Formats: sequence, structure tokens, C-alpha cells
Amino acid sequence: MEVKKSCGICLHIFMPFLLSMLLIFGNPSVVSAVVVHPQDRASLSEFKSKVIDADPSLFASWVGSNCTNWTGVLCENRTGRVVAVNLSYMNLSGTISSSLCNLLSLQTLVLSHNNFSSVIPPCLGDLLGLRVLDISHNGLGGLVPDTLRRLKHLRELILNGNRYLGGILPMWVGNFSRNLRKLDLGSNSFGGEIPESLFWLESLRYLDLSENNLSGKLGAFHQSLEVLNLASNRISGTLPCFNACVQSLSILNLANNSLVGRIPSCMSSFQALRQLNLSNNGLKYGISPMLVFSDMLLSLDLSYNQLSGPLPSKIAETTDKSGLLVLDLSHNQFSGDIPLKITELKSLQALFLSHNSLTGAIPGSIGNLTYLQVIDLSYNSLSGSIPLNIVGCFQLLALTLSNNDLSGEIQPELDALNSLKILDISNNKISGQIPQTLAGCRSLEVVDFSSNSLSGSLNDAMNKWLNLKFLSLAQNKFEGSLPSWLFTFPSIRTIDLSGNRLSGFIPDGTFNVSKNFNNAAISGMNIEQNSLSSESKEIQISVMVMDRNELSFAYDLLSPVGIDLSTNQLNGKIPESLFTLNGLDYLNLSYNLLEGQIPVDLERMWNLRVLDLSHNYLSGPILANISSLQDLVMLNFSYNSLSGFVSRKQGYWRFPDAFTGNPALCIEVSAGKCQPPTIPALPGDNFKDDLEGGPVSVWIFCVTAAVTFYVTLIALFCWPRSRNYILRSKI
Repeated sequence: MEVKKSCGICLHIFMPFLLSMLLIFGNPSVVSAVVVHPQDRASLSEFKSKVIDADPSLFASWVGSNCTNWTGVLCENRTGRVVAVNLSYMNLSGTISSSLCNLLSLQTLVLSHNNFSSVIPPCLGDLLGLRVLDISHNGLGGLVPDTLRRLKHLRELILNGNRYLGGILPMWVGNFSRNLRKLDLGSNSFGGEIPESLFWLESLRYLDLSENNLSGKLGAFHQSLEVLNLASNRISGTLPCFNACVQSLSILNLANNSLVGRIPSCMSSFQALRQLNLSNNGLKYGISPMLVFSDMLLSLDLSYNQLSGPLPSKIAETTDKSGLLVLDLSHNQFSGDIPLKITELKSLQALFLSHNSLTGAIPGSIGNLTYLQVIDLSYNSLSGSIPLNIVGCFQLLALTLSNNDLSGEIQPELDALNSLKILDISNNKISGQIPQTLAGCRSLEVVDFSSNSLSGSLNDAMNKWLNLKFLSLAQNKFEGSLPSWLFTFPSIRTIDLSGNRLSGFIPDGTFNVSKNFNNAAISGMNIEQNSLSSESKEIQISVMVMDRNELSFAYDLLSPVGIDLSTNQLNGKIPESLFTLNGLDYLNLSYNLLEGQIPVDLERMWNLRVLDLSHNYLSGPILANISSLQDLVMLNFSYNSLSGFVSRKQGYWRFPDAFTGNPALCIEVSAGKCQPPTIPALPGDNFKDDLEGGPVSVWIFCVTAAVTFYVTLIALFCWPRSRNYILRSKI
């Protein structure tokens, strides 16, 4: 898969240059060497001399006078003048030398995907024969020089990906060349309104102005555009019908703007449309029954709007060989049942209906969608049980049903979903035990069963989930002891078993398996006391549609590294090995029956941000020194039986409220003088009650809440010839 993707990118980039080379070498009359023109050779040599950090081997061929051997250079065989320079993806840096402006016969200049800085040389406007100018994805800044308007024959102007390139979008970009087919100024810092001339430029086929600061009303384009990407600007107004593009438009991306009103039913008249993204706008009202797209549409994203009413019973035509691959209607105000027609979209591979007001049961016929790989129905009011027919989606990689009103039990037959990586049924009313058969779901990496009514013991089925990274069984009715294998998952980041009835000892000697628990360098969390919220995004999912029938799936887990065993009935001593885990971001053992002393090795937990041992029976002196734990923002030892003298040198003075409810402690307030902790407040009923005071306490509440659920973040890349476009500012 990865090799295929890389090859596709390379071919797309180098195809024009390769075709030019083939034309030369395919002609017997030009097999012999082409002597580069002396003036052009001098210009290229000067350019080379000003390039920084280039691979020495790159310009090793730029010797002698035989132009056919020069990497990235193409010469006209009769005159020897340089007609094309393509040095993309060469890791070049420095400034773009004005010596290139002396290549007077140059038709193609491609310097994309390098590290050039400074400004665009104004003298490039002297290259009057230039057809293609591509200096995208560099570090260029400043303004687009007005001299480029002299390039009357330019067909492609590609300047995207230069974040510091900006200013008001030049008014001449729509009328300087009647041959301009592709204009890509995306991912820059342009402001102002879209010039009126761009709406009428007849030759234009590809327009990308995304990720800028453009404003103004969205007008109708009057040419046969094939790609229109205006995403991530501040464009307002209502949606036009784009009548001039109904036969040609393939990609329409208007996401992340300020568009309002309803989606006009005339948009269903597009005949070639493959991607439509209107997400993150202010679109309202219901979707007209007349809005039915053709079976050419592969990806439809209407998420993050204010669309209401019932889900459309039919949104797109479908056949056995074509139809929607991705449907995202999440984060709207849709209500009512999930229509059965959605389960007739036979090609569907990703379905997102989360964060609406949907009711009723999940249709059993969803199992007919055998290509489905992602289902997200979370944050609705769906009822009933998880349909057994869902196992028909045998290619499923992610199933997210959290925050609904689902009941019943986890069916043993779910083991048929042996490709499943994410299973989230949290915040429902699901009961019963975890079936032993789920041991067959060996690909599971994220499991969230929190806030249900599950019971029984932690059975050995979970021991088979060798790829597990996130496990939350919090707020259920699990009982029994902690199994010895609980902390032995090699890739585990988060274990949350809080709010259950677990008892017995915390197993010792099994913490050294997880690379995340034991390596602070890879935990990756930069936690600041005042920057967290319970809506922290912790899962990033990417779905890439490479062709009609091929979907790859990848995600990065961004949750903090931690262990939460709070609000159980655990007893015995805290294992000393638990306090040697220098990769933990947080550790919560509060509201248990733990006894003994706080291990001295606490000072070795270099990455620790949060530690809560409150409401236990810990005793003895505090010997550990936390003065070196600079990242620690929350500490709670309250309501134990700790005693002795706590020196300021140990670093605990940073957390004056951490010792409430330990009257036998004496905390140093000045040299040699100490005083007992402040008068104890009444203890709360649970961990959350203890966290309602002050920003630090709110912080730990947010962490413990956030790690029990996650917000799915989608980046969908559809169709190999299209640009990447974000279906959600979700990443």
C-alpha cells in the first residue's frame, strides 16, 4: 500500500518532465548530445552556487556541456537553450537566485517541495515564454510580484504551501493570461476578496485558494471548472448553483467558511462530481428530497453545520459498481430514525452520523454494507441493542457507538469482526459480561466500555488483545481481583478501571513491559495546567481512499499515558515498581483501601503531571523528593494517615492543599518550623467531588474524564488525482 502510494506521488510530480524527456529520446535525430548554450550554462552554475545544503550528488551531473546528462534540466536540441528546469523534492534551501531569469527560453520552472526562503524574484516576469511556474511548498514570503502579470502565456501558476506569502490577493490574477488553466495559491496568507476576473476567466479549470484569509461573498463561476477549492477562508453568502460547471466539476471543497442558508437542490445536477465538502459552515434547514447526487459522487461531507430535520432517505444514486464511499453528516441537528436507504449504499466504506439527535434502533440491514470500515453513530439517542447483523461488516476497523441509549449485552458473535481496531460503546446502558469470544478480536487497539452496567471479572479474553493502546472499563460493575497480565500490553498508553468494585492487591512486577509506561521521551503529552478541557481530542483517524475499492486506515492515539484505578476496593501496599514508571503522565489510585508507605522512588517518575493517592490508608513519613518533577501540576495525598516532617527541600511546598486530612503530618513553613495541614474539609463521596476546587483540581477532573472517551478526528483523502482535503477540522 505505502509503496503504491509513494509511486503514485512520484509519477504525478515527474510525469510532465518524463514525457518531455521521452519526446526527446524517442526522436532518433536527437539521440546525440545537446550542447547547452554557454549563457544558460553560466546562469545555472550561478544558481547552483547559491543553493545551500544540497546533496553534492545532485549537481554532480552539471559538468561539461552535454545538457542531456544534467539532472532536472531539459534543453532544446537545436539551440541548446534551457527550456525546462525541474528540481522538486531535492531538499534545496537558500534563496532563489535571479540568475534563473537569464534562461530566456525557459518554459517550465518547477522548484516545489524544497526549503527556499526569501521572496519570489520579480525578474521571473522577464521569462515571457514561461508556461509553468511551480514554486510551491517552500518558505517564501512577501508579496507576489506584479511583474508576473507579464507572463501572458502562463498555463499553470502554483504557489501554494508558502505560509508567509500573502498580502491582498492581486487583482490581476484573473486577467493576466488567457491561457491560465491552473491557479493554486492555497495554504498561504492572502487576504481580501476573490477578484471578480477569476469568476470569468474562461480558460481556468483548476482553482485552489484554500487555507488563506479571503473574505467576501461567494459568487458563481462562469467557466467549466474541474476543481474548485476555497476551503478554510472567511467566505460568506449562500451557495450558488455553479451552472457553468455542472458537466465538468469533479471536486468542490468549500469547507471551513461562513456560508449560510440551505443547500440548493440544483447542486444534484453535477454530472462529474466526485468530492463535495461543505463542512464547517452555517448551513441550515432540512435537505430537500430533490437533492440526490449521481453515482459518480465518492465523498460527501456536510458535517459541522446546522442542518436539521430527518436524514435524507436517499442522498445519492448507487449501483453495484459505483456510489458513495464516504458519507459524513455528523455534528448537525438531524433527528428521527436512520433511514434504511442509507444501508443500500453498497459501496460505502465510512459512515459518520455522530453528534445529531437520531432516535430509534440501529438498522439491522447495516450489515449489508460489506465494504464498511468505519461506523460512527456516537452522541445520538439511539436505542435498542447492537444489531447482530453488524458482523456482516466484516472489514470493519472502527465501531463507535458511544453516548447513546443502547442496551442489551455484548454479543459473542462480535468476534467475527476480527479486523476491528477501535471499539467504543461507552456511555450507554449495556449490561452483562465481556464475552470470552472477544479474544478473537486480536487487532483491537482502542477499547472503551466505560459508563455502562457491565459486570463480572476481567476475563482472559482481553489478554489476547496484544495491540491494545487504550483500555477504559471505568464506571461499571466489574469485580474480583486485578489479573496479573493487566499491565503487560506492549503498546498500552492508558488503562482506566476507575469506578468499579475491584478488590485485592495491585499486581507487582508486570509494569516493565509497556514501552509507553517506561519511556518518558515517547509519551508525547505537553500538558499545561490551564490548557486542558474535557473535550481534548485524543484519537486521530485517517481514511485514505486510494482507488475505487481500496481503503487504508491509520490513526494516532494522542491520549495521555496513565493508569487510573480510583474508586475501587483495592488493598495492600502500592507496588514499588509502579513508581519507577518514568513514562506516566498521570497516576490515580484514590478512593481505595491501600496501605503502607508512599514509595521513595516517586522522584523517578520524571514525566508525571498528575498524582492522586487521596482517600486511602497510607501511613508513615513521606520520604520521596519531588523537587525534580518540574512537570507535576496536581498532587493529592489528602485523607490518609501520613505522619512525620515534610521538608521544603522535598518540593511539596508547591502543593499546600495536598495534605488535607493528615493531622499527624508537620509541613515545614520556614527554616526548622512546621505546622500541620489546614483544617480538613468534608470529604466528597467520590473522586470527582474532591476535584471541584481551583484550576488544578479541575485539571485532573478533565484528564480523568477525557481519557474515558475520545473525539474521532477524520481526515479523508478521496480519489488519487485530487488534492488532500480535510473533511473535518477534527486532526
